[in-house]
Amino acid sequence: MSTPYDPAKDGAQMSFDGRMSYGDYLHLDQLLSAQTLRTDAHDEMLFIIQHQTSELWMKLALHEVAAAREAIKSDDLQPAFKMLSRVARIFEQLNNAWDVLRTMTPSEYTHFRDKLGQSSGFQSHQYRLIEYTLGNRNGAMLKPHAHKPKVLAQLQHELTRPSLYDEAIHLLARRGIAIPDAILNRDLSQTHVADDAVTTAWQTVYETPQTHWELYEMAEKLVDFEDYFRRWRFNHVTTVERVIGFKRGTGGTSGVAYLRRMLGVELFPELWHVRTVL
Repeated sequence: MSTPYDPAKDGAQMSFDGRMSYGDYLHLDQLLSAQTLRTDAHDEMLFIIQHQTSELWMKLALHEVAAAREAIKSDDLQPAFKMLSRVARIFEQLNNAWDVLRTMTPSEYTHFRDKLGQSSGFQSHQYRLIEYTLGNRNGAMLKPHAHKPKVLAQLQHELTRPSLYDEAIHLLARRGIAIPDAILNRDLSQTHVADDAVTTAWQTVYETPQTHWELYEMAEKLVDFEDYFRRWRFNHVTTVERVIGFKRGTGGTSGVAYLRRMLGVELFPELWHVRTVL
């Protein structure tokens, strides 16, 4: 019988009295005790962890998008490209998470759905902040956060700043591509509306990539990101319909109908419209 392997013989640290351990660094005691079940339903654990991990991924997405926006604003595009590539992969992870949640059947969900009260994913302030940061700015969606002044202030502040897409358009102008003043000086609290002149600007980039290679690469990074974001929205709709059909959402929304309406939202509209005119 072989002797069990002892990692200490190879220099592994085995004593953590007074030293930082893996669990200490990651605050695992707090993290793993944050799943408070309200029923004895087996699938409630899945539901909670699915949404908690999604919020962690969204926190990282916000970290990356905010940094990418600052990099674009500073004309430091190579780091911005890396961050945008990473956030696209983050949304790939978020997409994969729906596959796990879809293993829960309608009858399994009904065992604990009533215990959710009025809580609903559309109340996620991180998701709202992602949309605001990307450029989809609906002031009416501030209302679910009115009871949390710190969160409300964070969202309101975002509505005073250029979005990620605004910064991309400003970059076009700085690189000598014509952008109307009305676009460059628009009301930032509102969602950018597709403009033919901006489509023409992107057309210039796509038709002469050798001359505008960095802008061309940035455009494709943005399209790649929105592609994954759209898939995430579509998978959300499909998952909800599969689990609750056309019932109203726990937060009072129309459920699937509300989510389907979101499928038509374009974050970077002219980057999609330009494909028609090329």
